[in-house]
Order: sequence, then structure tokens, then C-alpha cells
Amino acid sequence: MAKIVLGIGASHTTLMNTQWDKVDHLQRAHQFRDALIESAAILDAAKPDAVVIIGSNHFRGYWLDMMPAFSIGVGELHCAGEHGTPFGSQKVDKKAALAICNQIIADDFDIAFSTKLSVDHGISHAIQWIVGEDKLPVIPVVVNCFAPPLPSLKRCLQFGESLAQAIETLPDGMRVAVIATGGLSHQLPFPDWRKPESANDEFLVDSWKEGRDNWSEYEVRRRQIIVNAPPQLNEAFDLRVLEQIEAGTLGQFANQISNDQLVSLAGNGANEVRAWLMMSAALGHQSGEKLCYSAMPEWLTGMAVAVISPPE
Repeated sequence: MAKIVLGIGASHTTLMNTQWDKVDHLQRAHQFRDALIESAAILDAAKPDAVVIIGSNHFRGYWLDMMPAFSIGVGELHCAGEHGTPFGSQKVDKKAALAICNQIIADDFDIAFSTKLSVDHGISHAIQWIVGEDKLPVIPVVVNCFAPPLPSLKRCLQFGESLAQAIETLPDGMRVAVIATGGLSHQLPFPDWRKPESANDEFLVDSWKEGRDNWSEYEVRRRQIIVNAPPQLNEAFDLRVLEQIEAGTLGQFANQISNDQLVSLAGNGANEVRAWLMMSAALGHQSGEKLCYSAMPEWLTGMAVAVISPPE
């Protein structure tokens, strides 16, 4: 059977690409970037044949006209290229992706699929900084983190377990890595689309409904709203997540906190912890190693990198 040889959890931000000059003097910014580079070297050393990337959607691939809880790309993969992230098509292990999709559905887990998947930095930041463009075939998995109702934390754990079982059915000797991208604590100026409260909220919700074919009409104002948002980080929360990764107890997280508590404690961006839960579950919640934690209010986010390296 196939084997999962590595798990990586890594935060993402496009501000790292577009506003590096504003943080170049900060050691904590360099520590995070260096940790991404280190994780890329660890990935290379693990020699995977394919990489599953689990990430979110920031309304550049999926829109409110169709928002699956979980989806997998089984065909073409197009990266939006926003704000210095990769643009255009990326290599996908289509055969493995479809086999995983088939097995997860056979496991009574209803997952959407796409033969022409568009993704934003929720997936492509990991391609840019960890996997490398067109270096390894990827298998993209998108989890809904910003358009409620969201899949529960427990359901995300179950997905990770099902993903692991599906990967094991791939051809003997195949080596697969799993990357979770997103988090940790941060508050994006994204409203609950069901109850916008301000003019900016109304604008953003409209862009999520109507922006598929004319995104450029919304982009300038949308970017201003995001860049000007006040940072809301919770370092204690972030370190708790990382401690649980290191202890191999992240699986308990879903039973310790409700989704409302998660957002209250660590902001709506912490919903991306779902990807970390899914990755950890796929690795059987083995103990991991924190490579870096940098509180980066300049990027609105608690930035972290961690790895789980199973014994060979």
C-alpha cells in the first residue's frame, strides 16, 4: 500500500509577498520565511511522489453560487496568481486524486470534485513556498472556512481519517506528503454573508456573489479593506495549537472548543485550523515538531510552521 511520509502545517499570507519591505527588518518575519524554506527542504528529503495540499478558499475559486464543504481537484488546476502567488496551471496527479475521491465517497463521505479547479493563495502559497511550482504533482483539497455554515471541527477530523485510508489504497510503494495551509489566529474583514452589517460587508458579499466573471471590478476596494483591517492575534491560542501538534494531541482539539468559541478566541481566520486538523488526522495524530511561531500583526496573522515526520 501507499504511505504518508510527511505532514506539514504552515500559515499563509499574500502580504508576505506584497509588503515584505515593511517587515524586512524584523527577525520574526525572517524566522517564518526561513521555516518555510526549511519545511521545503524536509519535504524534498521525504521524496514524495505526490503532495496533498489542504487549504481554504478566499472567494477566488469557489463563490457563493456553489460552496462545497469539502472538494478535491481531480483534473486541471489553475492558480489565480493574486498578489505575487503562482499563476496558471499546476501539475496534478489526476489518477491518484480520482482514486482518493472514489475511495472517500465509498467510505460514505460526501465530497465534491472538480475537473477544472481554480484556487487562490489558500492552496498556491504552499505551492510557491514549500512544494515548488511544477516540481511535484499535487492533489488539492479545499475546505470551506469562510462561508458559513462550515463543516464542523469533528467532521474535519473524520475527513482526515478517511483521507488517510484512501491514500493507503494507492499503488504499493507510493509516497505521499500532506500539507495543511492556513491559520493560525487572525481576523479577516470577511462578514457572515448571511447578515452583512456595513457598506463594506455588503460590498464584499456582492463580490462573492457576482465576482466570478468580473473580479477585477472588485479587487482594488477589496484589497484596501483587507490591508487596512486591524490585526487581532491570540498568541496563547496559537501556541496551544502548536503544543498539541508536538504532543500528538491535536485530535482532542475538536472536543475542546466549539466553532463559536474558536472564532471568539482567535478570529474568523482561525477557521483555517480545520486544515491542520485534517492533516494531523491523516498522519494519525503522531507527534510533530514546531519549526517556527511568529506573531505578525503586520500580516494580520499568527504565523506558524510545523512538521510531522513518521518513522520510516
